[in-house]
Amino acid sequence: MSFSADVKEELSEQFGHKQHCLIAEAGAIFAACGQIMVSDDSFTAVMQTENEAVARKYYNLLKKALGIRPAAGLENTPGKKRKGTYVLTLMGEDCRRVLEAFYMVDKNGQVCVRDGVCQGMIFQRPCCKRAFLRGAFLASGSISNPEKAYHYELVCQTKERADQLKELMIEFDIDAGMVKRKKNFVLYVKEGSQLVDLLNVMEAHGALMELENVRIIREISGTVNRKVNCETANINKTVSAAVQQINDIILLRDKVGFDNLPEGLAEIAEVRLAKPEASLKELGDSLDPPVGKSGVNHRLRKIKEIANGLREDEEEKQ
Repeated sequence: MSFSADVKEELSEQFGHKQHCLIAEAGAIFAACGQIMVSDDSFTAVMQTENEAVARKYYNLLKKALGIRPAAGLENTPGKKRKGTYVLTLMGEDCRRVLEAFYMVDKNGQVCVRDGVCQGMIFQRPCCKRAFLRGAFLASGSISNPEKAYHYELVCQTKERADQLKELMIEFDIDAGMVKRKKNFVLYVKEGSQLVDLLNVMEAHGALMELENVRIIREISGTVNRKVNCETANINKTVSAAVQQINDIILLRDKVGFDNLPEGLAEIAEVRLAKPEASLKELGDSLDPPVGKSGVNHRLRKIKEIANGLREDEEEKQ
């Protein structure tokens, strides 16, 4: 299974101990995947999903919270290899009780949910807000394999629903972005630490530990790569400088001769030619008496100035 499917499977087996949390989670699932049909004074509520874990969770939430068991069925779609769509249906008094518990039908029998936005009464407590976000993810969310990318998203059919869920996330210090994709509005989170916080809010602790392990490995790998790249860059810089120094020294040897150079410059020139891979410190230690890095660097700069002067003279003659 994918990481996203693993998270949903973990969440499908988790149930709160309080009725209001169970109702909040079931309400979030229904708001994303459900439909209310009104005929005279009767209601029918249908929840449809292709995810077996979501269908199972919704069924068990209603059973545990209200003692109600929706009629469950599986509808196959002709020509598709998928298992089909799970359909959970509520009718009559059971339907009314559930919709009233979701605050989707008022006491006058009027449907009071619009644009997928649930009444705030369903998630007044922090624990209910966690449950509501958990239900929303189960119904219409996904999360990428953290080994490849940090990416969580929640698909909403209306901007109003997306705004409501975004505000709930902000209460847990999670700042989700929003983008319109075709007819839907998608909330997304792409920062590793925010994903950890989000899994913690939904109480997907197994997935959270897996994500943390991946983050640690990726951070260690990133640190090692940065150090290797830095060291490689330093080596390349040192090698490039040494090559240029040797070119300057050879030019002076051939055009001027070491005997015509000041003693200090001639000495460092001979040592550099003898030790092309040595660092400045190693070059300085090879001199008698030893010279510090700054002294070696000063002599090499003087050699470069003389070599550049010779090159300019050659160019003028041409």
